[in-house]
Amino acid sequence: MTHIPDLQWWSENSQGTLIDRLGIELLEVGPERAVGTMPVEGNTQPAGLLHGGATAALGETLGSIAAWVHGGLDRHVVGLELGATHHRSAREGVVTGVATAIHLGRTTASYEIVVSDERERRLSTVRLTCLILDPR
Repeated sequence: MTHIPDLQWWSENSQGTLIDRLGIELLEVGPERAVGTMPVEGNTQPAGLLHGGATAALGETLGSIAAWVHGGLDRHVVGLELGATHHRSAREGVVTGVATAIHLGRTTASYEIVVSDERERRLSTVRLTCLILDPR
């Protein structure tokens, strides 16, 4: 079985990255599922709504980390395709993303990431496919 670093490791290794800048906090990391939160504040568009790009970045972060764990931390994982459908938005609070594996192959991994608000209303559905490259 692949060793999965603890949440403290992920937090320490995210310092100075987009994960850190967006305020994403990882709550669960595994090859089949990853969960994280992100504050709305600081991640809005000028109209005060949660920015769709920030939402997509949350989704890509969760899916990519899960794919990295699936492929093995000695391998590179890069996004091949990212798509997001925004159903509604948020103006405040914290949003939660849950990445669930759709396909876990030897060279690709695909995830559906559901982003919801604090009332558990679906805000966005993000789809991500990652390419798993040979060891570094």
